[in-house]
Amino acid sequence: MSAPTRSVGPLLLRLHFYAGVLVAPFLVVAAVTGLLFVTTPQLDRAVYADELRTDGHGPRKPLAEQVAAAVAAHPEGTVSEVILPAGDDLNTRVVFAVESLGENNDTVYVDPYTARVKGSLVTYYGATPLNTWLDVLHRDLHLGPVGNLYSELAASWLWIVALGGVVLWLRRQRGRLRAALVPDLKARKGVRRSRGWHASLGLWLALGLFIISATGLTWSNYAGENFGAVQDALNGSAPAVSTAAAPDSGGGGHHGSAGAARPADLTLLDPVVATARAAGLDGTVIVTPPAEPGTAWTVGQDSAPFGFDVVAVAPDGKTVTDRVDFADWPLLAKLTKLGIYAHMGILFGLPNQLVLGALALGLLTVIFWGYRMWWQRRPTRAGRSAPFGTAPARAAWRQLPTWAIVVGVPLVVALGYALPLFGLSLVGFLLTDLVIGALQGRRVAAIAPASPVPLDSPSEEAKV
Repeated sequence: MSAPTRSVGPLLLRLHFYAGVLVAPFLVVAAVTGLLFVTTPQLDRAVYADELRTDGHGPRKPLAEQVAAAVAAHPEGTVSEVILPAGDDLNTRVVFAVESLGENNDTVYVDPYTARVKGSLVTYYGATPLNTWLDVLHRDLHLGPVGNLYSELAASWLWIVALGGVVLWLRRQRGRLRAALVPDLKARKGVRRSRGWHASLGLWLALGLFIISATGLTWSNYAGENFGAVQDALNGSAPAVSTAAAPDSGGGGHHGSAGAARPADLTLLDPVVATARAAGLDGTVIVTPPAEPGTAWTVGQDSAPFGFDVVAVAPDGKTVTDRVDFADWPLLAKLTKLGIYAHMGILFGLPNQLVLGALALGLLTVIFWGYRMWWQRRPTRAGRSAPFGTAPARAAWRQLPTWAIVVGVPLVVALGYALPLFGLSLVGFLLTDLVIGALQGRRVAAIAPASPVPLDSPSEEAKV
């Protein structure tokens, strides 16, 4: 008798099935809320046109005059940032830290051509109220820490489900890439046609889904914390520009001095920005006043895709005292920054938004075809009808080759540690599978006779 064939395929199929069926609802929510969030640039322009945009033209008013107008209109806060957008039709943003707003800020919008205040909004890290609301909807469904679990669970499984599907489909097509990329249009209606569309479209989306999953995990609660620890251990965080007091600053920056720190001299904003521009910072810039007397101003670019240089400008606004260029960031920090901006749809503007929209719609379509396959696989013969399809055969782990066990078990344990919600949910899947298997075994045992009846028994003869 020949030895049974050992393969990772059956286990991969069963894992893909369970993960697809049980995690897909979370992926649907993430895709729909992500699709809404990616439209925020257009929604902001429509909803907050008065605050964000200006019809003015001609010479601009001095920046100090613009900020003074904002301070006069909103004297209750402290200026924490001044944002100069790159567009000629965009208003200057003066961001105030207000104690009563907590982590939020009061952002005042000033027409740069007239120095007239156009309005104000409560913002979160520069995001408008609508942008923030949709961001929180995508992140935690406005449910707080509990809601965060849904998005991290979805991101933890997305790349695994996608990778498993790619492997299964390429194995099925025996490496024929063209056949894998294009569904069989001549296939009969049913599971085969649904599988072709599900798998081929998934293959086209796979790379984008991997990126979305990875970038989403970087700022998740538990996996994100582990990623941050690894980033710190590898010195892969973005370097910070030094704003320390200059040697000739007269000791104004000593922390032991008595009295409260004096507010920055906002009349120096124009020479500060001019110095930063002369140092090569173009596009949108964010100016942060000195945190303490004698320390430097900070001027940073916020011009995707690669304009993220930062300079420190002396308290008098005349010279650059330190700078950190994006080109000098560690590779891991660069990838993290670019990945987050790509995930948010702001790295490459409209093309980035269109790609994310296509990925979200594509993922929803793949999930639809997956559930359709599950429904089509249900038993339909007389006496065996069922509302759902059958799952792949159990005990697939017994067919694993030795190398897969030796490599796979430590790898899964490591992934479970790095991605805690993946590890916990995988244990949940396994326990559920064991319970279902035990219940099915008891049902079969209850139906089967306790012992076979001999063919030559009296009762059997009486039936003949």
